[in-house]
Amino acid sequence: MSTVPSPAGFAAAGRTISRPATLAKRILQQGRHETITMLRNGEQLTLAIVLPLLGLIALAVTPLLDGLGHPRIDIATPGILALCAMSTAFTGQGIATGFDRRYGVLRFLSTTPLGRAGLIAGKVLAVLAVLVVQVAVISFVALLIGWRPDFPGLLLGVPLLVLGALSFSSLGLLIAGTARPEATLALANLLWILFGALGGIVLPANRLPGLMQDIVHFLPSGALGDAMRQAFLGGGLDVFAVVILILWSVLASAAAIKWFKWS
Repeated sequence: MSTVPSPAGFAAAGRTISRPATLAKRILQQGRHETITMLRNGEQLTLAIVLPLLGLIALAVTPLLDGLGHPRIDIATPGILALCAMSTAFTGQGIATGFDRRYGVLRFLSTTPLGRAGLIAGKVLAVLAVLVVQVAVISFVALLIGWRPDFPGLLLGVPLLVLGALSFSSLGLLIAGTARPEATLALANLLWILFGALGGIVLPANRLPGLMQDIVHFLPSGALGDAMRQAFLGGGLDVFAVVILILWSVLASAAAIKWFKWS
């Protein structure tokens, strides 16, 4: 009568027993996949790097930022870095997630050992990885143009960008998980334009129309722009802006958890 070989018997025969990957490794692999996909997508690459670069150069050579007490490039760079966080975390990630949801990718992955929490963590990890690439490219070009950031600004700018990315990721996932993909595409692009032009993220509030000057400080775009400029130009922390970003993160995350539809 035959018997089932024991694990020791398999090992003795030169075979190894594979073990399931840990959750951390699954998240890292998913984040790597999401990052490569985003960087290979021409549309997202344009949104993430090309348009912010064009904005940086335009602000550096036009008089839009004159009269604010600092060189143009010193005022423009923090706002463009904030725009990078919004481009990737909100618009790029929101659109990608919306179409993944439409084609059943989210529903399929949520049933794998990765799980829903792992999938979301992988997406956030990808956003942060792409943001590192964006910051490196934008900062390099800004340094060539004449940007000379202070060290305290750099120390504050990094966690502020991470907080901004988390806030916009929450908003992007909320829209992608509740609206149809076509509506997500239109709304994400429209809000990117409105936030970029009138939301206080690139241009300081005193450069906006009168009505918007009092509103933008309560928007995630205006809060991130204010916080970044305060950090790099004044070397200080805009506490009000940080509180606004945290509130947007908490509220959008709670809404996404409650209403997000995986299919």
